Amino acid sequence: MIKKNDIIICVIVAIFCIFSAALIFSLRGTPAKVIISQDNTILHKVSLYENREIKLPHNTVVIENGVVFISEADCKNQICVNTPKISKDGEQIICLPNRVIVEVSE
Repeated sequence: MIKKNDIIICVIVAIFCIFSAALIFSLRGTPAKVIISQDNTILHKVSLYENREIKLPHNTVVIENGVVFISEADCKNQICVNTPKISKDGEQIICLPNRVIVEVSE
């Protein structure tokens, strides 16, 4: 048999869970941004969740499905093109010959 006290405890636990989830989501901060800079100058600052392709003079940056990567570069070594896709705060892709930095920031 379910007693009155059991129902009260379940309601209190449910309310606690709802408030905890609301607190966690509110502390997550603003949605992640992709900051693309060259020679210490910010060229683009866009949402990580906005699918787009950004063509720079020497590189092509692709943002899709919450990840960002460099799809094309005219540099010799292609390290930036072979760098894995990034999506977490603080991760970077750097094209040293073209002085391009692609960074994810909260």
